Amino acid sequence: MFWYKLTINSLLLSIILITGSCGPKVANTGTSGKNIICFGDSLTAGYGAKPGEDYPAVLSKLLDQPIINAGSSGNTTRQALERLQTDVLDQDPRLVIVQFGANDFFRKIPKTETRDNLDQIVLKIQEKGAMVAIAGVRIGLLVDEYDEVFQQVASDRKCIYIPNIIKDIFTDPLKKSDEIHPNASGYAIIAQRVYERIKPYLKKG
Repeated sequence: MFWYKLTINSLLLSIILITGSCGPKVANTGTSGKNIICFGDSLTAGYGAKPGEDYPAVLSKLLDQPIINAGSSGNTTRQALERLQTDVLDQDPRLVIVQFGANDFFRKIPKTETRDNLDQIVLKIQEKGAMVAIAGVRIGLLVDEYDEVFQQVASDRKCIYIPNIIKDIFTDPLKKSDEIHPNASGYAIIAQRVYERIKPYLKKG
C-alpha cells in the first residue's frame, strides 16, 4: 500500500511539472503598481518601424491596456541605470520588461559589468514593488555568453524570463528594416512572444 501511494504521488508531481501548473516563482506578483513599462534600447523604442508598430504598442493592443514605452536607442545598461529613476521607478510600475545587452556588446562593456548593471536595474525595480521580466536577446555576434547573463539574473532575482525575443527574425529579410533591427512584422513577433510569457502574471487576483 505504501509503494502504491508513493507511486501515485510521484505521478501527480510529474503531471504538475509537465503541465507547468507549478511554474517558477516570480517576485512581487502581488504588486499594487499600475503601469506596465517596456524598458530597453532600440528594440524597445521601435527603431525601423513607424509609430504604433513598435513592440510595446503591439503588446498594448494584445493586452488591451496602456503600456509605457521607455525605450531609448543606443542605450547600454550603464545608461539605463542613469535613467531608471525617472523613466521607470517614478512611473508607478506594476511590471517592467527589461531589454538590454546588445549595445553593451558593441561598445565592449565587460560582461561582468553588464551583469552587475542588469542586476542593479532589476533589484531597484523590485524594491519599488514591481514584477520584472527580462527579455533575452541573441544576435549571432552575441553568441551564448550574454544569454547566460540574462538567464542567471532572471533566476537569481525571480524574474519572468523571455528567451531570445529576436529568434529567427534576423535571418529573415522580410522581418528586418536593416541589418540589426526588425520591421513592423518583426516587432509584431516580439510582442507576441512577450505577451505569451507575461500574460499569466497579469491576471486579476
